[in-house]
Amino acid sequence: MDGIQNSFQRVEAKYLLTPRQYDSLRRGMEGHVRPDVYSHYTICSIYCDTADYSLIRASLDKPIYKEKLRLRSYGVPGSRDAAFVEIKKKYDGVVYKRRVTVTAAEAAQAVSRRRLNGNDQISREINWFLNKWQPRPAAYIGYDREAWAGIEDSALRITFDTCLRARCRDLDLRAGDYGELLLSEDNILMELKFDGGAPLWLTRLLSENAIFPTSFSKYGTYYKHLMGLSPVYGTYRPEVKRYA
Repeated sequence: MDGIQNSFQRVEAKYLLTPRQYDSLRRGMEGHVRPDVYSHYTICSIYCDTADYSLIRASLDKPIYKEKLRLRSYGVPGSRDAAFVEIKKKYDGVVYKRRVTVTAAEAAQAVSRRRLNGNDQISREINWFLNKWQPRPAAYIGYDREAWAGIEDSALRITFDTCLRARCRDLDLRAGDYGELLLSEDNILMELKFDGGAPLWLTRLLSENAIFPTSFSKYGTYYKHLMGLSPVYGTYRPEVKRYA
């Protein structure tokens, strides 16, 4: 996916929608948004954590500052296909994300060796994180995304994520896109991403449809499942890909 931004900051808000709310929202968005450059795609991520899950446990306590490291690809990559090593930080409600593009094989090696090749600023930040936390691959999270961008407000981005799936084995982006379903079919995860505040037409639309922000973490939800605190809703298992 060419032209993807590798460093930015923004405000993010999450909402869990019913199919009825989604349909109403989509109708109300017409004329205000257009399909994003990549409007439909699959996101695959490996979340990294300490052996005792200290990063996600701290994150679930909702501190004013938190950070995480993940590997990401768009679709299941082969060893030489593009992947990202990302460091994501959140401070006082503002999200900062920085990432570097590598091959899928290099992404896996960066975590196993606790070292990312490169001497640019972002690589140094990632290496500092790797050295400080000594993380390991902890969970795979995949989902299908529908993405929209604002017409009047170019910074506005609205995404809808469905079929959220997760696993704690085969923790490599190249190992395939399968796992346990984290949400029921009645839930759609919407994320709003913007600079500053949401436009007035959107806030009115959310209010009219009784859509309210929620605190939802994909990795956090799966961690709760692993701890016996959250259910799963079946299994998503297409053909498992082997490394190539």
